[in-house]
Amino acid sequence: MHRVGLYPGTFDPPTNGHLDIIGRARKLVDTLIIGVAINEAKKPLFPLQERVDMVRSECAKMNGPGLADIKVMPMHGLLMKFAEACEAHIIVRGLRAVQDFEYEFQMTAMNEQLNPDIETVFLMADVRHQAVASRLVKEIASLGGDITPFVTPDVKRALLEKYEK
Repeated sequence: MHRVGLYPGTFDPPTNGHLDIIGRARKLVDTLIIGVAINEAKKPLFPLQERVDMVRSECAKMNGPGLADIKVMPMHGLLMKFAEACEAHIIVRGLRAVQDFEYEFQMTAMNEQLNPDIETVFLMADVRHQAVASRLVKEIASLGGDITPFVTPDVKRALLEKYEK
């Protein structure tokens, strides 16, 4: 069986924490789809296509033997509908802290009601990335702080360009 995993998120911007989860999720599936979501409630700094391009660029650097192929796609609408359209068997979610667990627990229960055939797999964030959140990275960048430990050089450049404008 060809195992397809889906890692959804807004990735505004993609952080080293996201890339850590992607790198580890690639070991669990044959194909990993990164669903870059539209979530206007989060008021993204980067337009959807820029986020897709950033994630695609960062994932292109992660090639290696024995690892899943990665596809980066814009994601619209309900997660479970998108997962079904992608023929995903697994939804990958990253956990950082207790508050993540509470939210994810509720979402997983709802998703299971929508499609019990798609499993949700949780990966704990690496200790180095447990405090990293896109929202905080944007705030630090907007206030002139150093975001080097939290994002790749290309993402850092894109963030600094946004805040210079």
